[in-house]
Amino acid sequence: MFELKVKSRFAGAHQLTMVGQKCENLHGHNWHVEVCVTGEKLNSAGVLADFGDIKKVVRKVVEEELDHKFLNELEIFEGIQPTSERIAVYIAERVQALLGYDPDKNIRVSKVMAWESDDACATYFT
Repeated sequence: MFELKVKSRFAGAHQLTMVGQKCENLHGHNWHVEVCVTGEKLNSAGVLADFGDIKKVVRKVVEEELDHKFLNELEIFEGIQPTSERIAVYIAERVQALLGYDPDKNIRVSKVMAWESDDACATYFT
């Protein structure tokens, strides 16, 4: 089994209710995101996938859909709180959808880490 990891970042604000303390106030983070993809087969060049292809998809999700947004107002979080955990799930699902699943390539998103600060992160395993 092989794993590739790419990192990205975005700035976004959210407001969480019923979690207590400061998080109930509108606040923002400079999020750091790590996306891992796994697979069992290397291609003829000896790689699982081109890092550039994975980075392009992750950037599309992070920069175009989340960056500089008030996350509570996004349709994807309608009726639910945009917690670090849910942000990680969203990124995992969107990246997988954009990568598609090709049994010949055997690549899938296996894990997403959404860091809201240097010392606090939520990890979603698919």
